[in-house]
Amino acid sequence: MRRPLLSTALCTIAALGLSGCTHALVVDPATYASDPTCAEVMLAIPEIVGGLEQRGTTSQATQAWGDEYPIVARCGVEPPGPTTEPCLSIATASADVDWLVSEDPEQWTAVTFGRSPALELTVPKVRADDAVSEVLAAISTAAARAPVNNLECS
Repeated sequence: MRRPLLSTALCTIAALGLSGCTHALVVDPATYASDPTCAEVMLAIPEIVGGLEQRGTTSQATQAWGDEYPIVARCGVEPPGPTTEPCLSIATASADVDWLVSEDPEQWTAVTFGRSPALELTVPKVRADDAVSEVLAAISTAAARAPVNNLECS
């Protein structure tokens, strides 16, 4: 009778140890997360961004990379309208995507410009203080799957 009890205890401990590493990151969905184009965008998102592996999230049309200080993507945010804010154009071999990039003391926030639905990416500064354009380049091919909406960076 001791063997089944010991086996059960070991299995329980192993299961707890494994489940502790796989919790999903809580991310609020964007307003237009249910837009069918977001599914296409999110399916094209790379598994590794900034050297970090993809992890699960709790909401539709979202993705995250890394456990501590995660990079987070949300598709379906409100597309920015005409603006005079500076725009960052990212050109990759397969896509050219314009981004509006803002910063605060803790993170960079980038939103695709001229595409609908829009994709938002938050990058903690500890992850890419000076290399945010490299992270955006990794995401731009997926972001380009959203159709253009006739707005362009000036």
